[in-house]
Amino acid sequence: MILETSVAIVGSGMGGSTTAYGLAKAGIDCIVIERGDYVKKEDANWSAREIFINQKYKPNEKWLDQNGKEFTPGLHYIVGGNTKVYGASLPRFRESDFAQIQHKEGISPAWPFTYNDLEPYYCAAEQLYKVHGTTGEDPTEPKRSKPFPYPPLAHEPYIANLLERLKKAGVKPHSNSMGVDLASDGACIRCGTCDGFICKLDAKSDAQTCALNPAIKTGHVKLERNLKVTKVVTNGRRVEYLLAERDGVEVKIYAKKYVLSLGAVNTAALLLRSGQVANSSGLVGKNFMMHNNAHIAAFDARKTNDVTFQKTLSFSDWYFDGGNGYPLGSVQLIGKVQGIMMKSYVTKAPLPVLNYIANRSVEFVVMNEDLPSLNNRVEITKSGGIQIFRKALNTSAHKEMMRKTKRVLRKAGFQGIFVQPFDISMNSHQCGTSVAGVDPKKSVVDQYCKSHDLDNLYLIDGGFFPSSAAMNPALTIAAQALRVVDKSDLKEVN
Repeated sequence: MILETSVAIVGSGMGGSTTAYGLAKAGIDCIVIERGDYVKKEDANWSAREIFINQKYKPNEKWLDQNGKEFTPGLHYIVGGNTKVYGASLPRFRESDFAQIQHKEGISPAWPFTYNDLEPYYCAAEQLYKVHGTTGEDPTEPKRSKPFPYPPLAHEPYIANLLERLKKAGVKPHSNSMGVDLASDGACIRCGTCDGFICKLDAKSDAQTCALNPAIKTGHVKLERNLKVTKVVTNGRRVEYLLAERDGVEVKIYAKKYVLSLGAVNTAALLLRSGQVANSSGLVGKNFMMHNNAHIAAFDARKTNDVTFQKTLSFSDWYFDGGNGYPLGSVQLIGKVQGIMMKSYVTKAPLPVLNYIANRSVEFVVMNEDLPSLNNRVEITKSGGIQIFRKALNTSAHKEMMRKTKRVLRKAGFQGIFVQPFDISMNSHQCGTSVAGVDPKKSVVDQYCKSHDLDNLYLIDGGFFPSSAAMNPALTIAAQALRVVDKSDLKEVN
């Protein structure tokens, strides 16, 4: 079987779907190739047990860690990719995140473009993904040429009280930048099953709902589901075709331009499996990063947490400087955690005990920047599987941030603090494996995500990040996708 198009896009997550949207608006015909299918709207979409215990929507796939131990990756091979279950936190990176930064344990390298280059596309991505937010609260917020398209999400009483408690404890809490359809005629009902769940109402700003579906409606974009790309076939300085498979049938995909947006790990894996394609630098799969993250549950036995939509508040006081001359990171509320969700980590604890804790706790993610290293990498095993080698870097800064965060929470009156560190299986925010740069010997793609080696190949996902910053990456991926369509020769297919 043969498929032909102007631009073939592999992956329907934030990078792929946003690229398809930009090309469709420019009148370019595309095929989006997704190895999975649409998620069925069903009760399991909102079931904590099904999602967090039974892992219903995760792939039946195992990767290996650096010790050869199997784990289930935190990925979702479905239309919309990981954005179908993400928490819809859509902040911008700060201006300094695009420059070289000295951290306690090393250097965060500069990007081949600046915040100012990306800023107009941040505005466009915020409009596309219906981002709610406010200015003037966050001491680290970057400059903006346009206001947020939607006002911040209102804090429920428990969170409004938490805001005051945090202020008294010495930090400056601010509203989260959130992507939900909560306009006056919006579909969002502020339910408790957003962060980590699939939205049955299409009210979360995921890539399928906000970008892919509108792109398909233009008539310029077709979606091919349940089609797994297995090889990139090249001829000289061009991709000649993609080899794919569906239900045992071989499919060849011919296009004038190709975009790989499988996610930082799977894009690298596909290129490596294809015979070191686009890898004259030797950097494909190298510099894997995934943030130094931990979940905190702050417990107060005196106060029941009756919040429904919890994820409306953050504080970033130590983002630029934790007090010792180097950056730390950000602290964000996550969606309200249920006892059954805690049991996915503390498996032996009785559920009634976990329910008691969950009913009296509020939950955060503490996020620090990881640093690039050639030793942290994606490799392909002899059997064709994926193996991730990672030793987290900048961990001393993460420990310092955890100490400072715990101190603030205790000052705010919380009596117990429970911590869940992220392990390799929680590999969200993956980036760095196809790094962008000016020098082809030191990078995989240029500032517009175009391969240095191949004239018609683009890699548009978190892989192009030279550094991870300490903010959720989704909006930056979307903004760069819009910038690539606007500024590069991707849409020149005649």
